[in-house]
Amino acid sequence: MFDIRIICDPADTDRIVAALDKTFTAGTVTVCPTRDGKQHRFYVRADHRTEPGPWPTPEAAYAFAPSIVREIGWTVGTAVDRPRGEVSGREYWLRKAALLDRIALRDEQDGITGDADEVATEAARRFVDYDRDGNRGHHDGPIRAVQPRAAAEPRGYVRQEYAHWAKTN
Repeated sequence: MFDIRIICDPADTDRIVAALDKTFTAGTVTVCPTRDGKQHRFYVRADHRTEPGPWPTPEAAYAFAPSIVREIGWTVGTAVDRPRGEVSGREYWLRKAALLDRIALRDEQDGITGDADEVATEAARRFVDYDRDGNRGHHDGPIRAVQPRAAAEPRGYVRQEYAHWAKTN
């Protein structure tokens, strides 16, 4: 455990707090103005972030998932029901990415060659971006969307988030 003190321009406050949170296991960040009032001082007690364990296996992540055919029906139905051009919610993007991941896994298991792996990875990237751009996934997840590992292994991130979603819904 160690203490960090940072002095910065007020315009950089949000960016620096996010970087601290991404890099360290941090406590509450206390922000105070400097004596001249032109800058911010941050005080935070932090510890090195422990390396999280492996992603959930597909079997664990999708243990309670409906059949692939049923998920296709749900995904198509949800996409059709939304107004043209409107982005659906997090559940839609999560279930779509998980569905495509499951299809790619099944193709791999059955020895089928095609683009399912690429399509699943792209859907997972889009889901990570969706979470990074405001939603941030579930807050107690070991890997959050803003962390580099989520971008590097987007299908693992989808499995983590789907496993959590399946337990809570």
